[in-house]
Amino acid sequence: MISREIYEEAVKRTLMFFEKAGIVLTDEEKGNVEVADFGLNDLEHTGLELITYLNTERVCAKELVLFPHQRCPEHRHPAFGSYIGKEETFRCRWGEVYLYVDGKPTENIKAIDKAGVYTVFHEIVLRPGEQYTLSPNTKHWFEAGSEGAVVSEFSTPSYDEKDIFTDPRIERTPQVE
Repeated sequence: MISREIYEEAVKRTLMFFEKAGIVLTDEEKGNVEVADFGLNDLEHTGLELITYLNTERVCAKELVLFPHQRCPEHRHPAFGSYIGKEETFRCRWGEVYLYVDGKPTENIKAIDKAGVYTVFHEIVLRPGEQYTLSPNTKHWFEAGSEGAVVSEFSTPSYDEKDIFTDPRIERTPQVE
């Protein structure tokens, strides 16, 4: 669980990253920044800061911020009920992001799996203006480069509570003291 102080500092930093990327936000959006530490209390290394613009039964749009070398852990968006799982497109707006998916493992990847729990290592490097689309139920994880990154996410509906993480320690509920 992160402290209120760490949360507030992360929000302030997130807004600076959006400004660097030229992302204009309303005051309401600025007040709705989510800070996800995935229950690991190690936001500097594993976490994600985001704003959800829209999440309906048809589409979802988010802006993601990753601080330098910060990582969103390996997960997938499974099918449940009549929903086939989330299809998502990541488009890099600022910085550099290393996306890892199933496929032939890339030699000398930029990120390091220090926890030893990740299973996919095919690296896709996204720079500003580049994007990649993931099919539903695709395992993936991503990490920012040395300056951090801002990434737009366009997808089918998002059900974060249904995501399945490879690391059994992950908790996706808000964790602010």
